[in-house]
Amino acid sequence: MKNFLSSRPVLWFLFLFNLVVAAVAPFVVDGKQGVMTAVGMGVVSLGAGVSLVRDRGQSVAAR
Repeated sequence: MKNFLSSRPVLWFLFLFNLVVAAVAPFVVDGKQGVMTAVGMGVVSLGAGVSLVRDRGQSVAAR
């Protein structure tokens, strides 16, 4: 499961999907729930983005 979650296509999906949900959630869901949804999805998106950047540096060095 760890190999699957750390693959580049899955990381790109997590990054983009959660970024879109984080941007739209405050407009769709009212109040604190919308804000907390945006924060939670934003954290997941940032984590996936950091993994993509970190892995990119390793793949460039492996060439």
